[in-house]
Amino acid sequence: MPCMQGWRRCSSISKASLLNECDRLAEATPFVEFMLQALCVALGEAIRNEPLTDPVTDPVTDQVARLLLALRGGASLKISELMGQLGLAHKATFRGNYLKPALAAGLVEMTDPESPNSPAQRYRLTQSGKRACVQVG
Repeated sequence: MPCMQGWRRCSSISKASLLNECDRLAEATPFVEFMLQALCVALGEAIRNEPLTDPVTDPVTDQVARLLLALRGGASLKISELMGQLGLAHKATFRGNYLKPALAAGLVEMTDPESPNSPAQRYRLTQSGKRACVQVG
């Protein structure tokens, strides 16, 4: 059967075409192999304890989780204080990977939103951030 040959060597696009062809021919074996392979990958990740979060859909990435835990004491902290607690030195990396995603997700808020560039600006957890912090840590 043409849909049975070379399954493991196919790219994801050709696998989709292959599955469509097998569906047309009423051949289920490639679909079963595809599902078993996906299951093996998922189980392997679970056994290795790899995170199953998707940064596109899950606002609490590893970096955001670390930021939430740094703020969990209830204090409002400056960027320099947060970076110190997290052991970070590069402000652009901190803003891009930690602070901006947390702000966008509504987990962290500015103490003075009218002056986002103020040297006195501090950040604190929102109610959503406090709930997420409990789940994370």
